[in-house]
Amino acid sequence: MGHSQAEKAATHARVLQLASRRVRTEGVTRPGVAELMQEAGLTHGGFYKHFASRDDLINQAAVAALAEGTGKMQRSARKNEKDPRAGLIDAYLSKRHRDAPDTGCAVVSLGASAGRDDSRFKRAYEKQVRTYLELIEGLDDSEDARAEAMLTLSALVGAVLMSRAVADQDFSDELLETVADRLR
Repeated sequence: MGHSQAEKAATHARVLQLASRRVRTEGVTRPGVAELMQEAGLTHGGFYKHFASRDDLINQAAVAALAEGTGKMQRSARKNEKDPRAGLIDAYLSKRHRDAPDTGCAVVSLGASAGRDDSRFKRAYEKQVRTYLELIEGLDDSEDARAEAMLTLSALVGAVLMSRAVADQDFSDELLETVADRLR
């Protein structure tokens, strides 16, 4: 790859990373092209060298945000060697995760948007949910591991979503702690 192609690829990746953070915090309808390009230190005119349209950028950003979660979930499970499932639960239902939606799980922040979409984004969302279910199922050797994985993932995502949405900080903390205790 030539120098200018390498620079173009690096710029594309930088814009995509910024956009993926923004879609996790603001949703897929909010981030504007001009402000994203400005944040990336680029002009609005340079946008079309990297993306066919705003929808193209947002779809790519959502797909990238979703894909980032797999490694984080795997690392969380490995933190507790004796009980990987508890390690995953503790990391996912942490105040740190709740308070960092820009780097947090996109399954939480993009669920409603994916539900209204019928494109590559919705397929990427489904793929990520299936990936998480397989990961959680693999931590359980019981006969009903798949059903338990579905229940666990639903509780994880729901608890983080609600804990971010309520105004009372103590209640938000209680949601995370109670669901974590029950899942463990």
